[in-house]
Amino acid sequence: MNILIAMDSLKGSLSSLEANESVKTGLLQADPKFRIQTVPIADGGQGTVEALVYATNGHFVETVVTGPLGNRIAAKYGILGEEDSAVIEVAEACGLPLLQKEQLNPQITTTYGVGELILDALNKGCRHFIIGLGGSATNDAGIGMLQALGYQFLNREGQEVGFGGGQLEEIAKIDSKHVSDKVKKATFRVACDVNNPLYGTNGAAYIYGPQKGATPEMIQELDNGLRHFANVVFEQMGLDLQNIAGAGAAGGLGAAFAGFLNSRLQSGVQLILDINKLERKLMNVDLVITGEGKLDGQTSMGKAPAGIANLAKKRGIPVIALAGDITDGQRSLYDSGITAYFAIVGGPVSLEVALDRDVTRENLMRTAEQIGRVWATASLNRSRDYETKKK
Repeated sequence: MNILIAMDSLKGSLSSLEANESVKTGLLQADPKFRIQTVPIADGGQGTVEALVYATNGHFVETVVTGPLGNRIAAKYGILGEEDSAVIEVAEACGLPLLQKEQLNPQITTTYGVGELILDALNKGCRHFIIGLGGSATNDAGIGMLQALGYQFLNREGQEVGFGGGQLEEIAKIDSKHVSDKVKKATFRVACDVNNPLYGTNGAAYIYGPQKGATPEMIQELDNGLRHFANVVFEQMGLDLQNIAGAGAAGGLGAAFAGFLNSRLQSGVQLILDINKLERKLMNVDLVITGEGKLDGQTSMGKAPAGIANLAKKRGIPVIALAGDITDGQRSLYDSGITAYFAIVGGPVSLEVALDRDVTRENLMRTAEQIGRVWATASLNRSRDYETKKK
């Protein structure tokens, strides 16, 4: 019996790797003869670096870069097994978790450190990049990252502008003569699961600015800056940033990657599953177990379990999904290819207890063992029926 386990992380509790191992332990307690392979999974957000590094037998790199407030911070990225590809989560260099609530201010926060991570990987021989957008504390349209890569954004006096979204309205000229050939020849695949334009009421500032500390007045100023930046880019480079789906992702980093670095913005889940070669790994698999922290109507709209289930469905493989919490959206879960789903929490508990790492690990093992016992018994009965028919 061949079982593939591909759990997304249970945020606040276990990583994808840890969740996979917990499910595997539970299954083997039910039947040590199960043949099990585990595949770390992410959706392009937190956990993407870890999932891809482990899935490709790569390694982690730690370095020091410029943080969102201009201070020096430690950051990590991954180099995949083939050694010429790097995977970077932008939140490592400019993420919300790096700041205290009172420090949030998208007018001054910068993406400069993201560019430094890219440069570090380029200097280590990487030429291909997988970028996970999301969780940024910035709204600078990615100019900080581009500045680190050699682009210059000059004001009317010919001086380079400073850090942050508040500087966008000062830009009068864009100079790319200092961008290296390494940067120009690199390829970027960007995990982006939003379609927001760069500016406007559905753009970066209005939709994501409040969670980054922007006041209503600040949001208007930031949006004006994004609009001005887009106009300058169009006039001088002929690039229409506003009409790029996902340009507003991560405070405009989507626009910077797609417009300046010729990147492909694509579904995070599909990107990760493609790199993991999951479809090929499904060959000869009898059962898939996947899951995440919460299953609901959003799961079928681009989340990892639904992406995995869709691939399994094409091969007629049953899929069981596990989660700490399950709410609405049952029909959409079935439509995505999930055969059945189970909540791992055994009874009424507080959220604090439910999120405890040890409790989550035990809940996953217990639930997986019960699934394994049913599956092992059903497999044994099918085998007996087959032998009887042969006779």
